[in-house]
Amino acid sequence: MYWEPDKECLNRDELEQLQIERLQSTLNRVYAHVPFYRKKFDAMGVLPEDVGSLPDLARLPFTTKDDVRGNYPYGLFAVPLRDVVRIHASSGATGTAAVVGYTRNDIKTWSNLAARVLTAAGVTKDDVVQISFGYGLFTGGLGLHYGAERIGASVIPASSGNTARQVKIMKDFKTTALVCTPSYALLVVETMRKMGIPVSALSLRHGLFGAEPWSEEIRKELQDALGITATDNYGLSEILGPGVSGECLERDGLHISEDHFLVEVIDPDTLRPVAPGQKGELVITTLTKEAFPMIRYRTRDLACLLEGQCRCGRTGRRMCRVKGRTDEMVIIKGVKVYPSQVESLLSEIGGGEPRCQIVIDRKGAVDEVTVLVEADEPTSRGKDRRQGGMEEALRKRLTNELGISVDVKLVEKNSLPRSGDKAGRVVDNRRL
Repeated sequence: MYWEPDKECLNRDELEQLQIERLQSTLNRVYAHVPFYRKKFDAMGVLPEDVGSLPDLARLPFTTKDDVRGNYPYGLFAVPLRDVVRIHASSGATGTAAVVGYTRNDIKTWSNLAARVLTAAGVTKDDVVQISFGYGLFTGGLGLHYGAERIGASVIPASSGNTARQVKIMKDFKTTALVCTPSYALLVVETMRKMGIPVSALSLRHGLFGAEPWSEEIRKELQDALGITATDNYGLSEILGPGVSGECLERDGLHISEDHFLVEVIDPDTLRPVAPGQKGELVITTLTKEAFPMIRYRTRDLACLLEGQCRCGRTGRRMCRVKGRTDEMVIIKGVKVYPSQVESLLSEIGGGEPRCQIVIDRKGAVDEVTVLVEADEPTSRGKDRRQGGMEEALRKRLTNELGISVDVKLVEKNSLPRSGDKAGRVVDNRRL
């Protein structure tokens, strides 16, 4: 099934011509209206008119997460704030959010691209779609909500949390499509079993899962437990939100909406392109965003571009599922968390630069996070009141700031790894 067959199955030559036309329009817009890009282009001695073909894209500068944070909140907007009808934000590693904006036309484009993802996954106007992503500054909930409404489906904005109630809604309202993170879907399965509700009591047919890495093993587990066809989808706030790419029912890679995004895969060390099928860092340029265009944005997500054409007939290139990150970021319950972010919060509370380690476990279907923090003084074997009070104060602050529940344990000074890399600062025991 296609939502926009004329665009999703566009002849490759016509698609590339459309891409270069939209790229040139975007470059002229950012050069004229975004001082950050004008300075970047001038420093590299390149003008928008110098980009006459898709290979010329390599002449343009990269944009990074630090660039987005450094222009907080509206420095990268290409339109006046009066033309921005929606503002979202993603979490940041240093406490500064990445703020993104949408014009009225951006919202329309976003809705259509989310509708493409939903339709490719088998959702139609006859479905009842339960959105169990959080609603708010996070783009996942509203992005897929608008897409589901766009195709005419009945939408239940259940948001996240209160899983027993979610299961009851799913059963009573005859939900046919569940949209959430894969880890939350596992929690739904666990809750159903505790409630004694068999899968035969549900009407589910589709599961659209994203916002965090997951494995084929988890896909099979969810499909067997919920009686669904489970598909993956990909997006990020800085580029759009959900709708950048998604799996069709063939589940042979995620179809990229190439009429709206130019996707490169580069070696994160040399910054040179890698061959199709070779893993590297995804770099994305937006072609139709009005309020918040991005030029060669380094996503830090590791994936590859797949060769050949999918059996579904779509002509756009496909990407494999995201295989990891080039930075320290980990995704916990759909929330991006950085060790440097945790360290920054800890230093605000206790002063100095405390050494910490984030340990992530999955108990049943729930992610459990423990932050080990080196204490300035020797820790007592039997926890005293002062030590317990410090742990509780740190726990409350981290939980409030990160948006996820965490436990905190004080450990002996110099007992944590000194490697400084992700392997030492994050111990992820989940099977992703």
